[in-house]
Amino acid sequence: MTAAAERTTTDVLSEAREQVLGRGVGLDEAQVLRVLRLPDDRMEELLALAHEVRMKWCGPEVEVEGIISLKTGGCPEDCHFCSQSGRFPTPVRSAWLDIPGLVKAAEQTRATGATEFCIVAAVRGPDARLLSQVRDGIKAIRESGNDIQIACSLGMLTQEQVDELVAMGVHRYNHNLETARSHFPQVVTTHTWEERWDTLRMVREAGMEVCSGGIVGMGETDEQRAEFAVQLAELDPHEVPMNFLIPQPGTPYEHYEPIEGRAALRVVAAFRLALPRTMLRFAGGRELTLGDLGAEQGMLGGVNAIIVGNYLTNLGRPAQRDLDMLTDLKMPIKALSESL
Repeated sequence: MTAAAERTTTDVLSEAREQVLGRGVGLDEAQVLRVLRLPDDRMEELLALAHEVRMKWCGPEVEVEGIISLKTGGCPEDCHFCSQSGRFPTPVRSAWLDIPGLVKAAEQTRATGATEFCIVAAVRGPDARLLSQVRDGIKAIRESGNDIQIACSLGMLTQEQVDELVAMGVHRYNHNLETARSHFPQVVTTHTWEERWDTLRMVREAGMEVCSGGIVGMGETDEQRAEFAVQLAELDPHEVPMNFLIPQPGTPYEHYEPIEGRAALRVVAAFRLALPRTMLRFAGGRELTLGDLGAEQGMLGGVNAIIVGNYLTNLGRPAQRDLDMLTDLKMPIKALSESL
């Protein structure tokens, strides 16, 4: 029997227990695909193993983050999932948040116990006006006495812009790859997957933490989900946000059905087994896809970070409900001093 044939007869969870839990080596693409195709009667075992991996290689703490949109709507790109694209007839209109509003949002986020505050703008990339507002906003947050860590998500960057953000004290940069490289042209046509990758490479080389994930449920196959998991592993991000598609009115994906809860949990666990040491964060769409019980299962199935409160153009659930969930699960919130 060849080595390849022998591998196909071996139980993938047994492989993962030795390889990922035992040695901290993430699953490869073929292994991730086998995990994604496990039958429902293996779900409990899969989630339990993913939780063991998370606890061993990441620890019990959960990082809590809040996000705020500095510039909403009017984006020139055609990301088919996004209600902020100016190319689609969505209800979202262009708007800017003023500096006092930004400071207040940062204060409210810190009050939840969050250690991370992400400033987001719906743009292809930041212009001088946007960078000036970010700079003024960070300064105002610091002058208010708020010590929360600040992340940004401002689209694609030049090297000069990366350096500016570092000088401002931005701790982490979010720029999602969104989906597998092979599926990306079906999701976005106004820029390439490689352009996003280049921004992330510059961010990493400049010393900022890299945050990059994507959205599950945009018509991708299991094969492409496995492809995406290992592409993220190659990037080696500090954090991977796990979003589930919320079909937005007016977008090309408005009639897509939300991913089924078991499939979503299977993806979460598979990504944990591909990325054993990475922060895996529950983000947009979990309320629609998983509900309360599913969210708890996800926290016990590999997730170790969470966005609380509302998202950019979608309501989340009250932050206190998530904080209560973490208390019930006996999962400590990561302290700010541990994040620095």
